[in-house]
Amino acid sequence: MKFATPGGVYNAVPSRVVFAEGSVNGIADEVARLGGRRALVVTTPGRSALGDRVAALLGDRCAGLWPEAVSQVPIELARRGRAAARATDADCIISAGGGAAIGLGKGISLELGLPIIAIPTTYSGSEVTGFCGITIDGVKRMHTSLNMLAATVLYDPQLTLGLPVDVSAASALNALAHCVDAIYVPTVDPVTVLAAIEGARVIAQAAPRVVTQPHDIHARAELLYGAYLGGVALTGGFALQHGLAHVLGGSFNIPHGLSHTLVLPYVAHYNSAYAPQPLRRLADAMGAASLGAGIYDLARALHVRMGLTDTGLDRSALDAAARITVETDEGYNPGPVTMEAVRGILDAAWEGQRPG
Repeated sequence: MKFATPGGVYNAVPSRVVFAEGSVNGIADEVARLGGRRALVVTTPGRSALGDRVAALLGDRCAGLWPEAVSQVPIELARRGRAAARATDADCIISAGGGAAIGLGKGISLELGLPIIAIPTTYSGSEVTGFCGITIDGVKRMHTSLNMLAATVLYDPQLTLGLPVDVSAASALNALAHCVDAIYVPTVDPVTVLAAIEGARVIAQAAPRVVTQPHDIHARAELLYGAYLGGVALTGGFALQHGLAHVLGGSFNIPHGLSHTLVLPYVAHYNSAYAPQPLRRLADAMGAASLGAGIYDLARALHVRMGLTDTGLDRSALDAAARITVETDEGYNPGPVTMEAVRGILDAAWEGQRPG
């Protein structure tokens, strides 16, 4: 069997992963393990209570609390966060919360190179990658650096129990998007393929249980595990799915998880003609006859209302969204990324009908 990555080389730099109920209570020990003395806690305004809890657990190892994270990581916010880290003499970053907090921690450390401890409370999976989309002049552009790879990730399922059902559903489908978009890129490797397939299986089984039983800690833990696998898969790279979703989020302010959710079935359907074997493996893992339709059916089972029409986006903006997607494409997608192809995907996502 051929080792499926360019040059037969796979560079793995894994994070330390602590996966357990109540693991957040050991945050001070994790900081000490990294040799940290002054940790800056980064979170969102809506997660300030979690930030306060983490700060209290840190005691005199807390350099300060910065609850200012917002979605899409505007470059101006990242710069202010770097200034705050310098002003507090922080020697590590703790990102506590969803994708906005995780992303801002990365944006701060991109230049400062401070160790990151990530405490995710949603299912994005980005906490285990060295990628970050930073919005500059209205366009979300991907940045890659080992400075942004978390040194430690604490997965505590208890912290996800209060996540609203609709946010949980969109976040779960965001994690599934990682499994889909990573499995056909030319930088794929055997580890990320296995993670993508197992991640898709776990997410497809756990997400409906979370939606119907949101206080089931076991279902929450399973979904968090699936999201972790999706993040591991994404370390191999990404393509059109992420490029298009990031344009809808960074340039048109559609929430991150929702932007992935609303285009994922249609990108999968489009790429199935160009990467049939890997996408067939994902469909089989999900128990679906075809991947695009299977993802759509899962979204509906999670009570997600499909269609870009409900996002506030004007249909006249679809041409601009397609153009930006084509201009920022990095060439990893199996199918051609052309104006015609992307506009076709966006039109399908606009209507929100079942693919195929």
